[in-house]
Amino acid sequence: MSHQYLGIIGQTAPALVVDEWADVEGLNKSEFKLSDHDGEVVVLFFFQSWCPGCHSRGFPTLKKMIDKYKDKKVAFAAIQTVFEGHDANTFATTEKTESEYGLGIPFGHASGESNPRGTPQLMADYKTGGTPWFVVIDQEGKVAYNDFHIEVDELDKYIR
Repeated sequence: MSHQYLGIIGQTAPALVVDEWADVEGLNKSEFKLSDHDGEVVVLFFFQSWCPGCHSRGFPTLKKMIDKYKDKKVAFAAIQTVFEGHDANTFATTEKTESEYGLGIPFGHASGESNPRGTPQLMADYKTGGTPWFVVIDQEGKVAYNDFHIEVDELDKYIR
């Protein structure tokens, strides 16, 4: 169930404020912009490299989604949203995590180091509750899902 009380469900998806994007083998470009995916469902996966739940549950779910929906109009991006452990969750660990999973999707790094609260602007914009976190943006560019976990088949209801 989505956390609709977080106030983002049904709103236009905010722009992605990401410090840096990893160069991913097989992609023509490394930056991921929502405007490049008009008319598509977009799945954003927010993680931290040191987050056990991201590795035990989040990334396996993301991989299953990518495998199931790779031939549909669905775009995926994984973004490390660093709200703690800034010394451990670096851009280098973003690249290492991308390499470890080899998903063939853009991987970004959003650090909260410049924010006085220590959280990335991206987390504030999307009203996330931590990691792992899934956001689904529908084909009209509105946030349709925003929660810690999603079942793979739930994406069916967002794809026309």
